[in-house]
Amino acid sequence: MNPAAANISRGIPALARFAAGLLLLMALASAATPVASSQPAPGNLEEAWWNDRVFYEIFIRSFQDSDGDGIGDIQGVIDRLDYLNDGNPKTTEDLGITGIWLMPPTEARSYHGYDVTDYYSVDADYGTLEDMRRLVAAAHERGIALIIDMVINHSSSRHPWFTASRIGEEPYADWYIWADEHPGYVGPWGAPAWHPVGGRYYYAVFWDGMPDFNLLHSGVTREMYNIASFWLRDIGVDGFRLDAVKHLIEVGELQENRPESRQWLSAYEAHLESIKPNSFTVGEAYGAPSFVLARYVDERAIDIGFDFDLAEKMIEAAQRGSKRNIARAHRRVMRDYPLNQFATFLTNHDQDRLANKLLGHLGRNKVAASLLLTGPGVPFIYYGEEIGMAGSKPDERIRSPMHWDDSRYAGFTTGDTVWEALQTAENVALANVAAQSGDPASLLSRYRSLIQLRHSNSALRRGQYRAVDSSSSAVYAFLRYDSNQTLLVLINLDDEAVAGFSLTLDESELDLSTPSLIYGAGDIARPAINQSGGFAGYRPLPALPPHSLAIISF
Repeated sequence: MNPAAANISRGIPALARFAAGLLLLMALASAATPVASSQPAPGNLEEAWWNDRVFYEIFIRSFQDSDGDGIGDIQGVIDRLDYLNDGNPKTTEDLGITGIWLMPPTEARSYHGYDVTDYYSVDADYGTLEDMRRLVAAAHERGIALIIDMVINHSSSRHPWFTASRIGEEPYADWYIWADEHPGYVGPWGAPAWHPVGGRYYYAVFWDGMPDFNLLHSGVTREMYNIASFWLRDIGVDGFRLDAVKHLIEVGELQENRPESRQWLSAYEAHLESIKPNSFTVGEAYGAPSFVLARYVDERAIDIGFDFDLAEKMIEAAQRGSKRNIARAHRRVMRDYPLNQFATFLTNHDQDRLANKLLGHLGRNKVAASLLLTGPGVPFIYYGEEIGMAGSKPDERIRSPMHWDDSRYAGFTTGDTVWEALQTAENVALANVAAQSGDPASLLSRYRSLIQLRHSNSALRRGQYRAVDSSSSAVYAFLRYDSNQTLLVLINLDDEAVAGFSLTLDESELDLSTPSLIYGAGDIARPAINQSGGFAGYRPLPALPPHSLAIISF
């Protein structure tokens, strides 16, 4: 038994726990395989392959049922890969994504998978490990990278490790966090964090069915390394979405974003690189401001992290038709993170769907898509977002089956039942792949064209960002540029057309003298370049239609 972990389980003071854990983390870091030659430093975009990707989040249970039992499965995902990316860059009928994030595929107690009961298996409802290997291979054949959710903060209370830990069985006695008496404090958002069982208390920050691991225990850490090795090496995934990274290690009542969590993750990241060089990690730290999340990236604890505030500001811009706060948010992320080393998204599996937030308004959904796929960072799309699927909490309702067509079960299953009811008949009829595929004005067509545009223009994937002043509060204008190209992006955020707007850029080192329109419609005008290389009163287009996007190349 690790002495530090044994002390933790007996409820010693937080300072002693901190010291013991710090010693363990130092030992882990020193023992990790050196990876300086294989892992790029933050901002080294020549090797940061994720910047060239558009990721798509899939809940296997809800994507496609292949055997008629009403539950989505791995074979169903394989069957639908051509919709995501058919492997032929010359075609335009597929969505064009180049990365997949699977919500937890492992055996779990609950339907969602975040309370894992076996890290080395696939949920029986989904298939087998061999099915997972076939999915990875099929994705790779189409040029799609595949990452899975890795839940390292906690397991299920039904996991055999926790069952053994409850009764003090070695070697698992101290794999979780125990106290003989209630420590007297609640979790970081005010909910109970300590839960009674067998005359003791265990720490579970999310709910009593998901007890937190004691990651200061060397045995737990070794097991986390083994699990990662299994999925990277034996199954062949390309990396992990790391759940709840800000909660990994607590020091008494200090329960979020501890430096010890980043130190643990840095050693974990080094282990991943030793198994699969340049593997990818994206961290989830809900509510962490960008300057805090950037520390995880700067300290090489994760490659990138989801910026929740930026997501809120993109949605707000689409709701209100105003550029004010989105421009501030983009300047902030470009200031705080290494260049483009952050994940962008609109909604995910824990939030009301975008269509609900935007009240089903097609144009505003198009605006949000334009912001996501032309802005800086690495974009992630939640399944069904590209067709305007609806859904509001409880959680099952935001994770309902995908709409492929307007048949009885929306093409999700051929069986007589479905694990969760579909959305309303009206939403199914409007928000389905078949109905939107042949419509150039559909939301799906906007997503397809924007993803193709991003793939075709390096400045959108890896470029710098610079805001351009616009005379209209509804027109959001900014530059994306790299050594290959300079692009001026114009988005009309409003429900009405905007005519006669003008742009101002005080100075620039870029060549802005020869514009050409590569996306959108209209007669392009040339700017009058001032002595500082910028322009004032530039009217690039006579007007921008409602919710439209125009991109000008110089």
